[in-house]
Amino acid sequence: MNDYDLLVVGSANADLVIGVERRPGAGETVLGSDLAVHPGGKGANQAVAAARLGARTALLARVGDDGHGRLLLDSQRAAGVDTVGVLVGGAPTGVALITVDPSGDNSIVVSPGANGRLTPADVRAAASLFHASRVVSAQLEIPLETVEEVVRNLAPGSRFVLNPSPPRPLPAQVLAACDPLIVNEHEAKVVLGDGAAVSDEPEDWARLLLAKGPRSVVVTLGGEGALVASSDGVTRVPSVAVRAVDTTGAGDAFTAALAWRLGAGEPLAEAAAYAARVGAATVTRQGAQVSFPTAAEVAALPGAGAGEAAASGTGANAASGAGAEGGGR
Repeated sequence: MNDYDLLVVGSANADLVIGVERRPGAGETVLGSDLAVHPGGKGANQAVAAARLGARTALLARVGDDGHGRLLLDSQRAAGVDTVGVLVGGAPTGVALITVDPSGDNSIVVSPGANGRLTPADVRAAASLFHASRVVSAQLEIPLETVEEVVRNLAPGSRFVLNPSPPRPLPAQVLAACDPLIVNEHEAKVVLGDGAAVSDEPEDWARLLLAKGPRSVVVTLGGEGALVASSDGVTRVPSVAVRAVDTTGAGDAFTAALAWRLGAGEPLAEAAAYAARVGAATVTRQGAQVSFPTAAEVAALPGAGAGEAAASGTGANAASGAGAEGGGR
């Protein structure tokens, strides 16, 4: 069995994308561009993003026995992801319907399909993958009971990273395993719950989330960069401006890069700064997986060295875009 830098457990969707001048309101029809079909899903996106950066990556997911499923498998293999954990059948491949406006913002509706059939039993059957992985990353486009089983199957010494997208309140057992929990403003408020007196200060969100049990927390703030919080305190990661073309997938690239660098032993703030540069590179190109940069492309970004940086409209931002929308972004 190979040793993996990162095991991603999560969703795999076909992204059906249409460009629009503006997103329609209720009862409104607008004309859009030609339909484009891309491999997506938060889990599949994270796996490709990590592999593109050079991480030894495996994916545990479920796709349908259909053309969209084959598209997703081909994309994973082309990026260098080990697909031994990708299960086939049980339902059609998940689909995300995405509209993108001229500013690069997107709106997403997801049909989970096979993602909803990734079960706790599938997790238990993949025990060898968990034992071979330094870091395990998950999201919430698969059943919550499956994520709970992931936590129960973590190998001693491995690290668990969670982006709770689409957001929902989390069980104490899942929160306690997160190192870090990665949220944007919307996700932070959902995880904290309606009863929480949430201020407008992101530092307060980070501290309140940390008090719920995670070992560390990352709050992404779009153009304002990000915050990292742990027992060592709260640190702000500054932003670097880029011209956002399409935020689709950037939050997933951010999370994947962060998880990989943490597995390599980097401190949380440094890993978050690098991840934000990855997100910045991602939003400068159209699409999700096709926009993910290599390590060389991240290093070539103008501005700071790898120790600085979130981007405006970036990974940090796109965790907000992607996470809030809950799609395969």
